[in-house]
Amino acid sequence: MEQKQSGSLSNLQGRMIGASLPVDQAENVRDFYKRVIGWEHIEVILGDRADYRMTTPDGQFAAGIHHTAGIYADLPPVWIPTFLVSDLRASLVACKKQGGKVLMKPTNFEKNSGAVIEYPAGAICGLCQM
Repeated sequence: MEQKQSGSLSNLQGRMIGASLPVDQAENVRDFYKRVIGWEHIEVILGDRADYRMTTPDGQFAAGIHHTAGIYADLPPVWIPTFLVSDLRASLVACKKQGGKVLMKPTNFEKNSGAVIEYPAGAICGLCQM
């Protein structure tokens, strides 16, 4: 992962890599953004519900729309930008030392792990380690 080539993970550290939106009635919100932005979607089955990986018409990931359930149950219904970090646990320790909070504990996904933090003044964002 310590490559220095263009497009490598080390060159992407700190960049926004997506956004998530935890909401009730995720299907309605999904359809709203499909009509307004022109996104497509892929269903991600999570037990008895489906969350949505929103994509551009050519299949590139754009954002996630999630039901306010499971790991997303305690998050507010706002767009949460997600930033790439090299060491998720170290970033969470730094967040807490700076007076921030961890709103969603570290969770493993398909090829990465992520968490949601809150800045002391209230702004929130996601952190992702690939």
